[in-house]
Parts: sequence; C-alpha cells; structure tokens
Amino acid sequence: MTRILLAAAFFMVCAAGFAQKKAKPAVLFTVGKEKISVDEFIYLYKKNHPAKEDLTDQKINEYLDLYVNFKLKVSEARARGIDKTPEFTKEYTSYKDELRKPFLPESKILDSLVALTYNRLQKEVSAAHILIEAKQDASPDDTLRAYNTAVSLKNQILAGEDFSAKASLYSDDTYTKTRGGDLGYFTTLQMVSPFEEAVYGGKPGDIVGPVRTSFGYHIIKVGETRPARGEVEVSHIMLRAGNRDEAKAKELIKDIHSRLFKGEAWDDLVKKYSEDPGSKDTGGKLRPFGVGALAKIPEFDAVAFSLRTAGEISEPFQTAFGWHIVRLEKKIPLPSFEESAPALKNRLARDPRVQLSKQALTLKLKKEYAFSENEATRAKVLALADSALIKAKWKTPGSFAAGKEVLFTLKGQKVTAHDFLTYVQTSQRMNSMAPDKYMELLYNTFTESMLSEAFEKKLTATNPEFEMLLKEYYEGILLFDIMEKEVWKKASDDSVGQRKFFDSHPELYKAGERVHASIYYSDSKEVIDQLSKHIAANDSVAVQDILKNKNIYSETGTYQREDRPALRDIAWKPGQYHSQNANTHQLVAVWNMVAPGALSFDDARASVIAEYQNELEKKWLASLRKKYPVKVNDKTKKDVVEKIKS
Repeated sequence: MTRILLAAAFFMVCAAGFAQKKAKPAVLFTVGKEKISVDEFIYLYKKNHPAKEDLTDQKINEYLDLYVNFKLKVSEARARGIDKTPEFTKEYTSYKDELRKPFLPESKILDSLVALTYNRLQKEVSAAHILIEAKQDASPDDTLRAYNTAVSLKNQILAGEDFSAKASLYSDDTYTKTRGGDLGYFTTLQMVSPFEEAVYGGKPGDIVGPVRTSFGYHIIKVGETRPARGEVEVSHIMLRAGNRDEAKAKELIKDIHSRLFKGEAWDDLVKKYSEDPGSKDTGGKLRPFGVGALAKIPEFDAVAFSLRTAGEISEPFQTAFGWHIVRLEKKIPLPSFEESAPALKNRLARDPRVQLSKQALTLKLKKEYAFSENEATRAKVLALADSALIKAKWKTPGSFAAGKEVLFTLKGQKVTAHDFLTYVQTSQRMNSMAPDKYMELLYNTFTESMLSEAFEKKLTATNPEFEMLLKEYYEGILLFDIMEKEVWKKASDDSVGQRKFFDSHPELYKAGERVHASIYYSDSKEVIDQLSKHIAANDSVAVQDILKNKNIYSETGTYQREDRPALRDIAWKPGQYHSQNANTHQLVAVWNMVAPGALSFDDARASVIAEYQNELEKKWLASLRKKYPVKVNDKTKKDVVEKIKS
C-alpha cells in the first residue's frame, strides 16, 4: 500500500477521469498510441488542485507536463511487460481483491459482524450445559439417537428436574460434568458460533436447545450477565502442589507473604521461592488475561480481578496447581471500537459465519452468470493430482488430451481445462494435504477467481468509482516499478556515477558558514537542564553518565542552519541554546564555527544522490519522448485551461 500511495502522491495520479464515459471523448494529448482525454485531465486537475490559487495558466501547464511525463513512464513499463510479470500480477491481484471487497455483499456482512462482536465484548455471560456427543461424521442413526436423548433431557429439566444433576449424570463433557455442567463466565469468540448465538440470544434462566455444534447436541442453561472487566496483568509466586508436605507448603507461603509485608523485595522472593519456571526469572509476571482464560483455575481468576490498585498483593490462596500469592501489575480496559475493529475483522474473516456467507455468494454468482460445469472434464483434470502437486513440482502430463475441452462456461464464455491446468502450475505450493484434496481446493479457488473476474467486469461497467480505483492502482504499481529500476535504485547504487556528478557540479555543493555542534533531545526539561550544567562545567564524565542512563538522543556533526529545526532560531556563534518542540526539549551546544567552503563528497552525498536521480530521470524522459512521441492538441489545451479556470 505504501508503494501505491507514494507513487500516487508524488505524481498526483488517479483514474477518476474515466468516470464519464463518452463514445468519442475529446483528446488532449497522445503518448505514442495512447490517447488521454480532456475529461480525464480536467477531473484529475480539479481533484488534486482544489484551492482557487491553483487555477492559473502556469499551474495548469506545470501539471500537464507532469502528467505527460507520468504517461511516458507508464507506457515504457507496459512495453517492457512489467504488467505481465508474476510479481506484478500477484501484487495487482491482491489490491484488486481488496478494492473489490467494499462492493461485495460479504463485506457488509463482515462489517455488521464486527460491530455485533464488539457489542458482545462489552459484557460477559455465564452458562451451564449438557453435551450429548455426536461427531460430524456420526451415522444418521447415532445422530438421531443423540438428538432424541438431548430432547428427552430438556423435557425432564423443563418438567422440574435439576439441571446440575442431569449434567453430572449424562453430559459427555468430562471437564464440566463434575461441576454440574457449569462453564463459568465467558465472552464472544470463546465458544463455537452456534453455542454463542444461543447463549447471547437467551435470558438468564432459559433452557435452550438442543443446539447442534461440531461436538454434538447441547442443552444450555443461560446464566447471569455482567459488564466486561477487560484484561488484568499480574505477577505471582507459586508453590507447586505435590512438591512437599501440604502443611509445610501452607506454612511456607504464609511466611513468604509475611516477609513481603515486612518490606522484602518481591523480585528476590519470586526468584528464591517460586516454582513456576516460566515466570520466576521475570519477577513472576504473567501475560495479560481476560475472562475465561483461566477457567480451569477459577480461584486464580477471581483473586486476580479482585485486586484494585497496581502493586496490591493478595493473601495466599490455593488452586489445583498449588499455593499462590498474586500482585496486580495493571488492569487493561476493553479497547475502543476503532482500536479493536482491525483485529476483529481479521479474526472474523475466518469465522464459519462469514465462510457460509462466502459460499452463499459463490452460489449466487454462479446462478447470475449462468455457470455450467462439464462434470466429465472436471473429473479428468482432478484425477491428474499426484504427489508432485504437494511438492509444488507438478506439471501437466504430455499425454493429457483434454486441454482444449471445456471445463465450464460463464455467460457463454468458455473456460477450458488448459486454463485451469495453467493456473495449477503457477499457483501450486508445498503443503501437507492429500494430492486429490489439494487439486480440488485449487479447482474451487480457480472457479471463484473466474467468478470474481466476471463480477469485476460487470462492476467496472456499472460503477465508475471502481474503474477509477483499479486504474489508479494498476498505473501506480507500474510507475513505482519502472522508477525503481530506471532512477531510484540506479542513482543509489551507482557510486561511480555519483562521484562523477559531484565532480562535474562543484557549484551545487558549497556551504556558507557552518557550526560544529552537538544536539540533545529529551522529554524531560530537568534532564536537559542537568546536562547543560555539566557541559558548561566541562564535566565530560557526568555528561557521558547522563547520556548513558537517561532517555536522551544526541547527534554531533557539522551543520548548516537549515539542516536541523533546532538550529534555525539560535545565534550563529558558540554557546548553548535551549528550545522546545511540542513535548521534546532540545539543547544545542555549538562548539565552534566552520568557515564557508566546498562540501566534501561524504557531507554532500545525500544531496548528490537526489540531484543525480533528477539528472538520470531528465535524460531518461528525453529518450522516452523519442520512443513515444507526445502530441498535444494546442487548441484543445487552450479550451481546457479556460474550462478549469472558470
């Protein structure tokens, strides 16, 4: 994305000019055989020059020169086949997929699901359940038997029998059955989707189900709801269960607690006594956790969240893992919707609910574009899978005769077996799937890509905004790639050319009076003031100590006034100068003055590279104008200038 924005910002190019389609658009100029329309140029100019002061002959003519140069570079990139390379295709396809998303129904579904999920994150729910196991591949008889059992249990509970007792007797969830099916508190995305929907859709006390999930059938008792507590970060000291006599462990944890309150250092006691190898060397600190993360040790969860202020230390308590003392480090509230949305969107994009909507969209597109599949040809190409495919070394067998056979049609357009097999050869990647399953996955992906292409053609024809965006990205990638090859990388890598350019243009690399100075930056005024005193006292040891132990950034060199913002308003003579930029305090120590004169190659190198790039670009553009003659319609240009100004 940075590449595209860079190119688009630098050359101020987008494709919005295609918003107004005309049978024979007026041509402003041509580059080789490419015609650039009046509408395109006017739209672009207005888009990139909204201020009234930009509506002048000079500005319009400058922009026209820029735009002609841009089109020359894009023409050369096309001529070199950059838009046919696998790298370009991959990058452009990636952008197209992203650009297409807002126009797809599934995008709206995903946005809605993100909002719903964030709303659910605002609260924590509790529930108990009875699971009657029925795996996805269970036989119809076994599935029906499990369902009937679940219905029977639900009816018994509704008739007044105890839910906890039924869970303890009949639930196939071995983890919760000893607790009467109690799952404790949890929040969204911690349970499989159908289970979550049932709990969030119910009210406290409701008996819901049977609910089918990949585990089987659930009868759910909806529990209480409470506001979300966010996350908590704690450190702990742990004595493992079973390592010593229970009474001795209890006495030891009490002794450690007592020593903490007498002032002994937490880190020292953690290092000496804690038996959690994953945290004892880091002060006992654990990763932040939220509701449900420690469901197997609810006592730890309860104590951690009961602490209120950072540094507060709990009383000793026992869990299934042993004895603990917990210290609160910080409480982390739920982030805002804006902060949470990107991560939620990435996670939900893989959620079964979204996947189902994608499948529904595929079926809808197949119907819309009259998708018709040749099942015999499909069977033939899928049968070509072998072990080479999952090693990414598969090739179409020379004996395969069905290459020209029609695989499927989309609105009458024929897609052949050859089209698909070519796709397989360029898309195959090493993986651990069974070859036949991987070939089927590639076939489905290929089918979806062809449907997307058909959708894109329709979208381009009916939605000018989408067409604009596509061309912006297409030409932006071409521009970046060709500039990288012909100008930017050449100038940066050609040290001989840089030196030659430097020697040939000594007039460009002269400096006025300069200063040899050190510049110090810190967020703390006190630290800067302290540093200033030691510099004035010529105490180099104290200066180095501050630079080493305080949060200070420093730089020393020979500078012209415009080289650094901190130098712009100081007196141009030796001394110390204090300033502030936003929250950053700056100290400039000018050691001595440097007389005017020529810059060395090393001092001027950054400027040399920039000027050398300009030189290379100028020569390259001159050669492109010979290769792709530019013809501007002067009469039309005059009309365009007047139209923009008016």
